[in-house]
Amino acid sequence: MSWLRALKETSRSGLSMERRRLEPAVAARGALGLALVIGVSLALFGPAVAVSSAFGAFQAAIATFQRSWRPRPTLALASGASLAVSTFLGYLTGTHEALFLALLLCWTFLAGLAWAAGPTAGIIASSNVAIMLVTVTLPTSVAEAAGHAAMIFVGGVVQAALVVLLPVRRWGAQRDALADALAAEADYARRLRHDPVAPFDPVPLMTARSAAAVTPRQARRRPAELHGARGIAERIRPVLASLADPAVGVPKEGPERDRVRELLAAAGALLDAAAHAIRHGEPVTLPPPAVAALRTPDTGSILSGPSRRAALRLAALLGDVVETAEPRTETSARRSAEASSRGAAAGAGPAAAARRAPAGRTRPSLVRLAPIVAASMRAELRPDSPVLRHAVRVSAVTATGYLLGAVLPFGHGYWAPMASVMVMRPDFSQTYARSVARFGGTLVGVALATAVVQSAHPGVYLSAGLAVLCAFGMFLLVRTGYAAGQVFVSAYVVFLLDMEGAGLTQTVRDRVLLTLLGGLLAMLAYAVYPAWETPRLRGRLADWVAAVGRYAAAVTARYADPAGPASPDVREALLNTRAARVAWQEALARATHEPVRHRGLSHAAAEQAEHALAEFGRVAMLLEAHLPERGAPAVPAAATLAESLHRATERGAKEVRERRVPEWDDLRDTAAAWSADPPDHFLLHKGADLLLEALDEVTVALTGSTRVR
Repeated sequence: MSWLRALKETSRSGLSMERRRLEPAVAARGALGLALVIGVSLALFGPAVAVSSAFGAFQAAIATFQRSWRPRPTLALASGASLAVSTFLGYLTGTHEALFLALLLCWTFLAGLAWAAGPTAGIIASSNVAIMLVTVTLPTSVAEAAGHAAMIFVGGVVQAALVVLLPVRRWGAQRDALADALAAEADYARRLRHDPVAPFDPVPLMTARSAAAVTPRQARRRPAELHGARGIAERIRPVLASLADPAVGVPKEGPERDRVRELLAAAGALLDAAAHAIRHGEPVTLPPPAVAALRTPDTGSILSGPSRRAALRLAALLGDVVETAEPRTETSARRSAEASSRGAAAGAGPAAAARRAPAGRTRPSLVRLAPIVAASMRAELRPDSPVLRHAVRVSAVTATGYLLGAVLPFGHGYWAPMASVMVMRPDFSQTYARSVARFGGTLVGVALATAVVQSAHPGVYLSAGLAVLCAFGMFLLVRTGYAAGQVFVSAYVVFLLDMEGAGLTQTVRDRVLLTLLGGLLAMLAYAVYPAWETPRLRGRLADWVAAVGRYAAAVTARYADPAGPASPDVREALLNTRAARVAWQEALARATHEPVRHRGLSHAAAEQAEHALAEFGRVAMLLEAHLPERGAPAVPAAATLAESLHRATERGAKEVRERRVPEWDDLRDTAAAWSADPPDHFLLHKGADLLLEALDEVTVALTGSTRVR
């Protein structure tokens, strides 16, 4: 992609608006907390302290909107405390230009490294630097600096208290994550009716797994319907695929296929009902046609072999999902008993599912998280780390913007470094998109707010009211688009500074030009010192090849040493495969908008290789769906297949990484040897052939973009 096209695409992305569900109650709660802090601060301490405390309350409210599974009060307190420390240190060094510049470099570098702990930590840390640049310009003494910092922390405490006292849809994010996972599987079941080899995106299941991790305090308050359903849903997916796939199930047409389609439709309806119940905390309303389709005794007479076993297991798992999704009431207990009886025919049920389910996932507290975050940041201190490059880039740009803002004859030069630190991200597309959005939003917001200030001359309290109103608009539209949010943020800053009288001497032109300067510095820095994803695509693809190969090897090894469907090594390999696949997809999405050449991996080759590896993983999932129970007769030939899969994919991953054509000789030799003496199992022989076909497609995909040595 050329630079001109890349700029065009990122600009369009930055200015786009998404249609998201608005949450006015949550926005009103954040605005209420801000209004309380500003009102009390004005009444007791005056405008200067009110401005500082308002920034603390505003930043704490923004933190509660971040996509994080931690409790919202914890995020608000962490944001308020970290901003108080940043501002206090800024006040102490603000009168010494060189000392403050050193602090700014150090603090911004650490904020850049904070992205190693995740986007929530990175956004909060970057916002702390930006707000510190504004608040330290407010005149005060060192003795009063501690009071300002304390009031900033009080702003965070107020927002945290309001989250507790005025709860809005408790556990809403976790409910949505689990409901989305069940709805994704319902959609998968319906698509399998028409396309028996339809792909499945594991991201909703991964999101639900992340949401299921709770702190010890959360674990004591988590609703019962949020515990257990995800684990059952994980086991439903391979059963659905096995039931639909003609390679291991029923023919593509005929009465067996009609029965399978009926079962898949019923599964989709029941999963949708469970998803709706979990999302809204209501009892499950079972669709009578779906229940009748699962209860009919025709399954045993129409289906046989693997497809019959898959149908019975599906009915049992769906009964478990329905029971787990029920809120615990007397009515739901009765329905749970009915769901349990439906699964009894397959020898399963909620009790068996509970025994098979892994232990609940725990999330460390903030205190215990600190050394983990520190270790993650230290791990990024290597030359090839994109996070380290981002930290160097953002600290250099912020310091440069601060110096240029001080030299230029505009006054209030913090607008330039504030814009830079807020738009810069570790990847190209987000940095450029946010730079354009920041400039556009600032242009509109500052123009409107400054026009109001200079024409109407609102007093302190009216300016405070307008600032709260702008904050409400920001909270309401925070998830619809960065440009829309920046309109309200820019106006919020103007009205807030007008309360204290610090922004009266600056015009619209000055503020917009400094914001443009900050955005241009950010964009120029990425062009000069980039961290392109395109050259690393082969490494991401190789990681996926190795991970999915280990997953297939772990599955086939369990046929030689049966340990039951809940084998921990299979589960761990599956999770690693999902992580590698998502890392590849995210890298490919970022690389698509980069103005660099593909360097050995074209878009067509990447798309074909992705399809082939997804098919390889699907075949391994079919093998997992029929894992023998613990104590079942072993299949010795499976050990040979597992070993050949491991060797072939490890070697192939190395060849992909080294830009050579991957070969799969170990697996090919195993499949060829089985042509004369196939293993005594209905799936292994066919599975080996299907896995080899998928890997050969990877080779075909990469041959066109690889130089053969």
